[in-house]
Amino acid sequence: MINLIAGRYAEALFQVGEENNSTTNLYEELNSVIDILKSNQDFYNVLKSPLVTKVDKKDLVEKVFGNQISDNLNNFLKIIIDKDRVAALEAVQKSCKALLNEKNNIIEGSAITAVPMSQEELKQLEAKLSSKYNKNVTLENKIDESILGGVLVRLGNEEIDGTVKTRLTKMKDQLSQVIS
Repeated sequence: MINLIAGRYAEALFQVGEENNSTTNLYEELNSVIDILKSNQDFYNVLKSPLVTKVDKKDLVEKVFGNQISDNLNNFLKIIIDKDRVAALEAVQKSCKALLNEKNNIIEGSAITAVPMSQEELKQLEAKLSSKYNKNVTLENKIDESILGGVLVRLGNEEIDGTVKTRLTKMKDQLSQVIS
């Protein structure tokens, strides 16, 4: 349910950004606001609290963020407060990121390896995947020593498994079928 709500708010914010050619700026401002809220949990809890009036919450947002954010994001935050959707802000951020990636033809994913990849290796893998999918692929390198070697790439719902662990498991299965 919250993802549906967040998607609608993200689309509205995205449309405002499109009208003003400020989609990326709005997203970056939203990220900054959410980072501030996460680092000041008490402030975030006040904004989510039903015990604090909406007027007080809006005044607080105005005082804290004032000139640091655009009028569009300021108004958006006030609407979020009016509709009691402050708890959905992080989901709105994720939905905005997905819309921005779609607009810019970007796929984000992760490359899971047993040891850290160098920047050059990561860029080469991104280039190969970008040409395969005809999109700009950006990867985050994650470490998982249990895969032993090779790389496991996750892009959205798709996995490309080139790990030693998977190869050994497949060989084990083949040998067990031959033996039995």
